[in-house]
Amino acid sequence: MTAKPPTPTGTAPQAMSQKQNTAPSQTAPILQRASAPQATPAKPTAPLTQPLSTEPVTRVSQSPERYHWLGAHLETRDNVEGARFAVWAPNATEVSVLTDGNGWQHGADWLTGSDSGVWTGFVPGVTHGTSYKYGIRTKHGEVLHKADPFAFYAEHPPATASIVYDLDQYQWADDAWMEKRSKSEWLREPMSIYEVHLPSWKRPWDGRRYHGYRELAAMLVEHVKSLGFTHIELMPITEFPYDGSWGYQVTSYFAPTSRFGEPDDFRYFVDYCHQNGIGVIIDWVPAHFPYDAHGLARFDGTGLYEHDDPKQGFHPDWKTHIFNYGRHEVRDFLHASARFWLKEYHIDGLRVDAVASMLYLDYSRNDGEWVPNCFGGNENFEAINFMKEMNTHLHADFPGAITFAEESTSFGGVSRPVYTGGLGFGIKWDMGWMHDTLEYMKRDPIHRKYHQNELTFRSVYAYSENFVLPLSHDEVVHGKGSLISRMPGDDWQKFANMRLLFGYQYAVPGKKLMFMGCEFGQWSEWKYEEQLDWALQEHRLHSGLQRFVGDLNRLHKDYPALHELDCDPAGFSWIAADDAAKSIYTFCRTSSDGQQVVVVVNFTPSTHADYRVGVPEKGAYVEILNSDAEVYGGSNFGNLGAKDTIDQESHGRPYSLELNIPPLAIMMLTLDKPT
Repeated sequence: MTAKPPTPTGTAPQAMSQKQNTAPSQTAPILQRASAPQATPAKPTAPLTQPLSTEPVTRVSQSPERYHWLGAHLETRDNVEGARFAVWAPNATEVSVLTDGNGWQHGADWLTGSDSGVWTGFVPGVTHGTSYKYGIRTKHGEVLHKADPFAFYAEHPPATASIVYDLDQYQWADDAWMEKRSKSEWLREPMSIYEVHLPSWKRPWDGRRYHGYRELAAMLVEHVKSLGFTHIELMPITEFPYDGSWGYQVTSYFAPTSRFGEPDDFRYFVDYCHQNGIGVIIDWVPAHFPYDAHGLARFDGTGLYEHDDPKQGFHPDWKTHIFNYGRHEVRDFLHASARFWLKEYHIDGLRVDAVASMLYLDYSRNDGEWVPNCFGGNENFEAINFMKEMNTHLHADFPGAITFAEESTSFGGVSRPVYTGGLGFGIKWDMGWMHDTLEYMKRDPIHRKYHQNELTFRSVYAYSENFVLPLSHDEVVHGKGSLISRMPGDDWQKFANMRLLFGYQYAVPGKKLMFMGCEFGQWSEWKYEEQLDWALQEHRLHSGLQRFVGDLNRLHKDYPALHELDCDPAGFSWIAADDAAKSIYTFCRTSSDGQQVVVVVNFTPSTHADYRVGVPEKGAYVEILNSDAEVYGGSNFGNLGAKDTIDQESHGRPYSLELNIPPLAIMMLTLDKPT
């Protein structure tokens, strides 16, 4: 698609100099095919039938929703139906629109340049569903065939053209959800997230490669509701060319991937989730973009969206371009994309990928391979300011929506408000918890007593940020194996350890995230080309694990002590964390009204009778969860459903319980108070 086309007839349009003082036109001119316009924008011949913005189409500004006036938009001029096109390419010498209607010939439908670098024009005959690209002639004479950065729809890969799409037709039915979300205090509410890679969750049996968005909506919601998750998180659905990138190398920041259907089909997916009480989070990638010839890379023949200097504009880990956050046009592009998904698709949260790589100029680079900031340091001030501005506006304009930071360093204040010096994210992934906990769990239980600090260390920083505790896709790829394959012992012990891992995740403070397949203990490492091994659900230990995950989610919702103060130190207190010899931890979760859940965790296969645990109140404590229950695949060792306190002080508390402690298990107990 990048081969040089025949030279067009007529005079090629030139971009206006920055020094010219010609006022921009309010509307793009109607262009006749094969006619070359002058550089100065023509006066409008007809007003827009439905103006999408008060901003002139030829002006680059800090408009928060630039997708309304850049890109392709259907309209009627002088009773002629067509589309208005606008694209930012300030270093191009000429730009035209390429479609089936003009035989994909550069020069058949010119756009007009402007002093802002935005090229505009009206092309008759373009309709909903028309495929198109821009033909962009560089200063060196090469004509690049580029997809529209602001396209709402794209061809199914490996095809690469953009598609004109009318987003004004879908009728939403999620008003109740959106109203409730706008008034929510999500930090104090239950949040358990089911992370999904749509292409590999389930695949059709009829020869198709993928299910559609509408099919997936019904199947996913049924599964997620049955297990009690509150949210679905989708790995990137913004259009991407290479399946092996899992969606993290994006070419269209305003288009849901066409692998599963049209944009309105994805709207239906979100709408259906909302009508069933399920929130939708998407992974969003403003850190880097790929080199694909039809994409953003060297869009007008220069480093436009990226830095020209590879020390600033090349990502060594992913072999991709890094956005130039110093350009306000690039910041506006990304900010507009973030707003687009929240506004036009009712998305409930953006999980921002690779934040650490945005924060540091020397991320994954050796000495001499990066350019310091103006003070000689490694902080990327432009990226930091972009994230602050974005979070400030999103939280103000979309109440109840959440921004998540996938950030793996000790950078301070990631989830703290901008007005206190933070980055303004709502919540941060606790990568340290994930690493330390999995390191501990993979150890043979006989050795765990020497590594108690791997679990207790989190107390040092647990409330420095608002955290989500992830067991994500990153932990089941690249030779790491599945979670259950990393658990020690025979099959029974592996499943007991998995129940223990999930129970511990839900017991400690923080919101919860679990990658698909973990809920039933998939043995094989995740492969993006294959669906999950759903047949395992027919086996007792696998179905028992899945039932346990469902019960965890229900407890998480039903007991405020297990979610309300996740981000407040008042919601957690140790009972005892010093029984290293037995590898037993005991602690208490508390709600704002004083409800308490006592948690006892045994990380060895040994059982213990009459194990004393201090509690604050007298009475009968009901065993609301025992991961060793037979219905989960356990040995059914426990306390017959409840235990009465004894009047003996223990662990600094006036009363105590003498409990039977099951092997490789977690128990939760709460005082049975009369209602």
